[in-house]
Amino acid sequence: MSASLDLLRRPGPVVGPDAGTLQDAPATRPALRATELTIVVPTFNEAENIAPLVARIGAALVGIDWEVIFVDDDSPDGTADTVREVARGEARVRCLQRLGRRGLSSACIEGMLASSAPYLAVMDADLQHDERLLPKMLEMLRADQADLTIGSRYTEGGSAGNFADDRVAMSRLATRLALATTRVRVADPMSGFFMLTAPLFRACMRDLTATGFKILLDLLASAPAEVRVQELPYRFGERNAGASKLDARAAWDYALLLLDKTIGRYIPTRFIVFSAVGAFGVAVHMAVLALLFKSDALSFGWAQGWATLVAMTFNFALNNAITYRDRKLRGLAWFGGLLTFVLACSIGAAANVGIAEFLFERNQWWATSAIAGILIGAVWNYAVTSTYTWHAT
Repeated sequence: MSASLDLLRRPGPVVGPDAGTLQDAPATRPALRATELTIVVPTFNEAENIAPLVARIGAALVGIDWEVIFVDDDSPDGTADTVREVARGEARVRCLQRLGRRGLSSACIEGMLASSAPYLAVMDADLQHDERLLPKMLEMLRADQADLTIGSRYTEGGSAGNFADDRVAMSRLATRLALATTRVRVADPMSGFFMLTAPLFRACMRDLTATGFKILLDLLASAPAEVRVQELPYRFGERNAGASKLDARAAWDYALLLLDKTIGRYIPTRFIVFSAVGAFGVAVHMAVLALLFKSDALSFGWAQGWATLVAMTFNFALNNAITYRDRKLRGLAWFGGLLTFVLACSIGAAANVGIAEFLFERNQWWATSAIAGILIGAVWNYAVTSTYTWHAT
């Protein structure tokens, strides 16, 4: 074993023409050095920012063995191709292009999983994070003063920059909500600019939700209580190019993350959303029933049938759009999914009525019987449709 390690440490050995022999490389060939710091940058439509960001990182990390992994969600503006072009002139740049998947948190996780470096950093591609803070973050981790260092806008000396008042208020509210889910108290759990040790990441990685755009909050909520955190102030800069990713979808993902980190450990978050959609479906059912029956357009039986079909279609479409967005059905698969959904929910409805009637006949209170039937039906619908309608590929 020691002989093998000695060979690995020799500068530049190459395989010779005869099997099993080694020839020394030319003395002028530089020895390869292991990467100490990997910077993960999730991207979507950030082509214009790639070259400037790499230049800034290179200027900030002189004397440090670094690499940057751009994890691109198949940007239509050609961000991945731009990264590859930059990488041809800078070997420390890598591109991880994802197909059919979206999400900043999951992109950061995949980027960190692709690294063998002992230290991992995350920052945005929009040039709003101050790369000059990276050496100080790294030094604190090297000196074992922290397991996680955070670039903070809200600690003393930090600033949110030129955010509009409503954006600042929104950020503050999101921060207060986030603090209710974390085991570690920090001033800026919503920061997208931080660095941590690889062992800490690996200790948390299987508990990460990978939902939404705030991977730091996910890490803090999944980290052991004894994790050591240091916050370093910085001023949030102005966007250079591209567009902000903060939209209704991001807000929804954030709500799901908070839900998962509070009660998701007891009840699956997807089931909670599925049930909420079902509650909206009841409202749709009643509205359609009232419209068709009260207007004397149809008999009660026919009106009930049409209302049931409309409500099931509504539930399927909404679940496809939000509950199972990561498994969204399109094209012909949408209609096939609707068919399996209606069949599953029809059986669930029969189970609902059967269980409720069974309990009621045994002298159970009518409300208790009804609730039990609803719960049985909901669990059945969720279990079957998640397996057959939106099965993971």
